[in-house]
Amino acid sequence: MHAQVMGLTAAPPPDPQDALTDALVARARRGDGDAFGALIESQYDRIYRTAWRWCGHPTDAEDIAQDVCVKIGRAIAAFDGRSAFSSWVYRITLNAVRDWQRAGARRGRHAHAYAEVSPSEVEPEQEAAATSRQLWEAVRTLPEKQRDAVLLVYAEELSHAEAAAIMGIKEATVGFHVFEARKTLRGLL
Repeated sequence: MHAQVMGLTAAPPPDPQDALTDALVARARRGDGDAFGALIESQYDRIYRTAWRWCGHPTDAEDIAQDVCVKIGRAIAAFDGRSAFSSWVYRITLNAVRDWQRAGARRGRHAHAYAEVSPSEVEPEQEAAATSRQLWEAVRTLPEKQRDAVLLVYAEELSHAEAAAIMGIKEATVGFHVFEARKTLRGLL
């Protein structure tokens, strides 16, 4: 809990992990390959999880994550620090997912079908997992801005302000997209 002074909450103490990331970014921007490798290693799981939540398929998520790492390598020297490094990485990941989706649409890719399982064979945990998969599959069908807002706020557990920074929109607009997405999802599920 942060101290309150005259009704104001003091800023949280700096996170040592942020300082380490900042140092790695600075070194990677100067061409330090070891720092870049450590930076990618520290971010890779988050990149992969984000890609997986957007596309829903492990192999595709791996391809997207690798593409994101290449894009980060090409663009790291241009990173100016106006946003948090993690926000910048989310934005690159989001753009890579959109590229993947556009490429899939051009190839006529369809969503993978779920395996048919008899209801009597389904355990409660499996049923809950299937319901969760169906929900995220429905989220992936939402219009782009709604889908992005829902995934950033609920799957990535970012604040509306953080999601707004990544999406390049106002915080209130994130709330609107989440509200509209909930209405749409109620109709789909």
